Amino acid sequence: MTKEAVLKEFEALKGVGKAKAKLLYDNGFDSMDKLKKAKLKDLTKLKGMTEKNAKEILGQLKEKKEKPAKKTKEPAEEKKDTEGTQEKKTGDVEIVEEKEGAYKPKIKPQLDDKQKEQLVIRRQIKKRTPHFLRDEGFRYKRIPKNWRRPTGYTSKLRINLKYRPSKVRVGFRAPKMVRGLHASGFEEVMIHTVKELETIDPKKQAVRIGGTVGTKKRLDIVKRADELDIRVLNMKG
Repeated sequence: MTKEAVLKEFEALKGVGKAKAKLLYDNGFDSMDKLKKAKLKDLTKLKGMTEKNAKEILGQLKEKKEKPAKKTKEPAEEKKDTEGTQEKKTGDVEIVEEKEGAYKPKIKPQLDDKQKEQLVIRRQIKKRTPHFLRDEGFRYKRIPKNWRRPTGYTSKLRINLKYRPSKVRVGFRAPKMVRGLHASGFEEVMIHTVKELETIDPKKQAVRIGGTVGTKKRLDIVKRADELDIRVLNMKG
């Protein structure tokens, strides 16, 4: 093999660049076979070669040795395989059963193009909407974080003075068409019993199970919802 071909083989190893490949070649390792026979001491003696680099190179070469060669099929075996596949194709179609725990896509609402567009606009508004703080809430820890309309004649937040944070305004509100809808586009309906599912429109509405509902009844609701193709918003899976 030529010098260039050997250097390319060395460079294919992880942690070996052009400089290290040339260093190995100049120090007597002019083939991959010789490098495979090398010991850790031989490599660490080289100038610029650390123990970590040497271990990494030798580890890669050992892995290549351990990997068994793929067995090539004989022409007779290949014929048998092709015959078997042809028999399967010509035979009856197998019914594939769904495995338990397999991924199931979430039910989506039926929305027109305008509603979809309005939902996108609502997401954009939500991204640029700041977290509203109460008057002087940014200054003192004792003031709660929940929003209250600023009052008082001298309130600087009320009169929008200088560096005060944003106030709640109409401009931050979502478009009227999609106002109050879930992020998925469904209209949320709170339910507490299985019977309430019968009144739900699965194309436009999704249900949220009340917090006071017990586990047994909750499972019954989810089971019935699956039968009616109704999406449950506060259940995993």
